[in-house]
Amino acid sequence: MDFGGGSGGDHDGSDPQRRKKRYHRHTAHQIQRLEAMFKECPHPDEKQRMELSHELGLAPRQIKFWFQNRRTQMKAQHERADNCALRAENDRIRCENIVIREALRNVICPSCGTVPSGEDSYFDEQKLRLENAHLKEELDRVSSIAAKYIGRPISQLPPVQPIHIASLDLTMSSLGAHGLAGPSLDLDLLPGSSSSVPHFPFQAVVFSEMDKSLMADIAANALDEFLRLAQTDEPLWMKSTSDGRDTLNLESYERMFPRASSHLKNPDVRVEASRESRVVIMNGLALIDMFMDSNKWAELFPTIVSAAKTIEVVSPGLLTSQNGSLQLMYEELQVLSPLLPTREFYILRYCQQIEQGLWAIADVSFDLSRYDQFASQSRSQRLPSGCLIQDLPNGYSKVTWVEHVEIEDKAPIHRLYRDLIYSSLAFGAGRWIATLERMCERIACLMVTGSSTRSLGGVIPSPDGKRSMMKLAQRMVNNFCGSISMSSSRQQRWTTLSGSSEVGVRVALHKSTDPGQPNGVVLSAATTIWLPISPQNVFNFFKDERTRAQAYNTSQNNMLILQESCIDLSGSLIVYCPVDLPAINLAMSGEDPSYIPLLPSGFTISPDGGPDPGDGASSSSAAAAGQGSTGRSGGSLMTVEFQILVSSLPSAKLNLESVTTVNNLISTTVHQIKAALNCPGS
Repeated sequence: MDFGGGSGGDHDGSDPQRRKKRYHRHTAHQIQRLEAMFKECPHPDEKQRMELSHELGLAPRQIKFWFQNRRTQMKAQHERADNCALRAENDRIRCENIVIREALRNVICPSCGTVPSGEDSYFDEQKLRLENAHLKEELDRVSSIAAKYIGRPISQLPPVQPIHIASLDLTMSSLGAHGLAGPSLDLDLLPGSSSSVPHFPFQAVVFSEMDKSLMADIAANALDEFLRLAQTDEPLWMKSTSDGRDTLNLESYERMFPRASSHLKNPDVRVEASRESRVVIMNGLALIDMFMDSNKWAELFPTIVSAAKTIEVVSPGLLTSQNGSLQLMYEELQVLSPLLPTREFYILRYCQQIEQGLWAIADVSFDLSRYDQFASQSRSQRLPSGCLIQDLPNGYSKVTWVEHVEIEDKAPIHRLYRDLIYSSLAFGAGRWIATLERMCERIACLMVTGSSTRSLGGVIPSPDGKRSMMKLAQRMVNNFCGSISMSSSRQQRWTTLSGSSEVGVRVALHKSTDPGQPNGVVLSAATTIWLPISPQNVFNFFKDERTRAQAYNTSQNNMLILQESCIDLSGSLIVYCPVDLPAINLAMSGEDPSYIPLLPSGFTISPDGGPDPGDGASSSSAAAAGQGSTGRSGGSLMTVEFQILVSSLPSAKLNLESVTTVNNLISTTVHQIKAALNCPGS
């Protein structure tokens, strides 16, 4: 960490000339040498400080203050670790206490056969009062956020119609005559589950050498087919007359790649095929390293990949280049909406260097259920797909992406997303390549080391602080993406409430135990609406401070909000989260932001897959989002999600008042957005 020298108390703070001299930026070599010395001796004596002073060209006073600041920082890190350990122990004891109280509540007197009256009623009342106080604080926090986004606190919102809940278990809390809380809801809380910790639908399998040989043959054949798909144009691929995208000619494909048995004979199975090329700011070897690591791959595509896991490394390939590497992987893909189920595949991923500077990564489905009875079965499969990576000068690469799948939907597609799914835009190559281009630009920005304070807006003091803030924002986006879909690996179960939205408000509960999230029970609530406006124009509305004030008033904001917004041809995201000042200061100083608790909310905006309404949105979207073919820009599908910590206690019951509040918040937000965009009847 870069600590300033010359911070002694003998300077006159009123002298502007002397105030400029109080700050000194150490070089990377100086920091490296100081850090190495700190590891050996955190408390150097005067002689050692003098030696460092001569060696590094710094004043002894600067050396002294650097070590003082470094010791303070280390102490704070140890205290945070101790606090986390104590918090975990406190949660464990609290859980044991609840179990003991439940056991005592069910004790029956052996003499009279009745439940003995104890003194727990007083303590239960006190506990409920404390929990109600906590809920009131949380309501005040949510009201502050509502004031930022809709212009006034929840207490001033108009009353909503009663919520009709058919599928929820409504049970009255046994509170006697105290009346401290209303009815409680059992929303199927999963004990110990967290939306950020995937639960993979398979078990460990031991494969024989014969099995691995079969996998290698399947992967090699898939690679050959993928290369022909990636490098052949007509008659295999035809240009669409409506949007210029590549469309697979199924007749030519079946003649070129005849199959003994095809799922296409099943009328319920449909084919999605797409191809897209783009130049990205990352070299080929770096891309290959990220694609062949399931964790890095999921981090690279947080809006698409909800979960990924390497099941077996069939062949490790070359250590330096991954050439010949073959892996069996699990992938779960998502659209950011609770209205659509995720797609699960077990795939073989094969990496091969075709020639100097040209690489291919091919994916193809593999039937794991033959080896693991617990593996989830899917009649959908990934046909040979993947990406072709060609190195270009100056660290760039040209990536050609091919998506080719046979899909058999388990349930009918929701009407709002039918056009988007059938047009192959939701999971198509265009969405993958647009996300890759944007994430590569982000990584390149993250790796820049020579930024000046002026280039950081004068707020973030150093490049280390910029990197820390970008990592914090990316974790916020990852958390949001993991909470909004119908992910089976994260066991996210949504319950629909009737309301003013055309699809209703959907709510889900999970118990958060991730160090990067507040501990306790989290309520997620989301809804999706259709807007007769292009995605680019909707995003511009929220991006521009002058126009977004029509939907909510930002002048009442009295808290720090971390916000990330991004857009590409596949859609856009606006994610935000309240954070406290010490946490932001910690991140801006360059510290590790991994343990800063985040509970983000936000909006997702995507095209609806319909035809262009003629408002010029397509051209403006293409100009703003970059080169390449443009998707159809009809209306927009906008999903709104809020996450609220409803209790820090490990309780599966949720007060009906909290559900009403969040339903009110979402309904009013949707109404304000529609009114501001002049489409109240959409």
